[in-house]
Amino acid sequence: MAATTTSIPTKDQVLVPETLLKKRKSQEAARAERRAEAEEKKKANKEKRGVIFKRAESYVKEYRDAEREKVRLARAARAEGNYYVQDEPKLVFVVRIKGINKIAPKPRKILQLLRLIQINSGTFIRLTKATQEMLTIVNPYIAYGYPNLKSVRELLYKRGYGKVDKQRVPLTDNQIIEENLGKYGIVCMEDLIHEIYTVGPNFKQANNFLWPFKLSNPNGGFRTRKFKHYIQGGDTGNREDNINGLIRQMN
Repeated sequence: MAATTTSIPTKDQVLVPETLLKKRKSQEAARAERRAEAEEKKKANKEKRGVIFKRAESYVKEYRDAEREKVRLARAARAEGNYYVQDEPKLVFVVRIKGINKIAPKPRKILQLLRLIQINSGTFIRLTKATQEMLTIVNPYIAYGYPNLKSVRELLYKRGYGKVDKQRVPLTDNQIIEENLGKYGIVCMEDLIHEIYTVGPNFKQANNFLWPFKLSNPNGGFRTRKFKHYIQGGDTGNREDNINGLIRQMN
């Protein structure tokens, strides 16, 4: 019968418990899995950035073509001795400039529906017959007008906050937009700007996602006759394109 020999550990050898070996093995497997996930995420983000860049390019081309078409139509009308009348604006930006004191119940309720709870708060609104009537009722408490692309972009980039789980979250990452509006095809800030500015088919969802803008008092303050209509030398009511100047002052 052959004799069996057992190895005796030398001074340089250290016995490692089997539980520790299993733990190390599982940790190495977890690290490898995390590395693989990170690589996949990096690759997906790179592809996503390419898609976002192409979308942004297409939007820039769309805006530029629209402006050129307006110029072409205006020149054609002038050449024929006519006037070119632009389409009725669809987008309105409303700013509340009066506080809560001495407000009748109906205007107060409309301001709540427009999400203009605080003074100097602002929101985008789709201009329809119904919203126009609402704006007429609350005319003494607001200033509004038709924002241009630059104003929409500056508001969203500088003052843009989203509503996530009823919390006010800054729009610092496209991931926040994609998680909340991705099902509507809005995955980045440029998508959101385009949807708001063009009053797209998902304007309601995009606008509801945006928290009302909290603006500052305008540089230099309001006029001395603040609560008179704008055309009477005050600040309230429809400013049309001049709302862009007020946005610059308050942004």
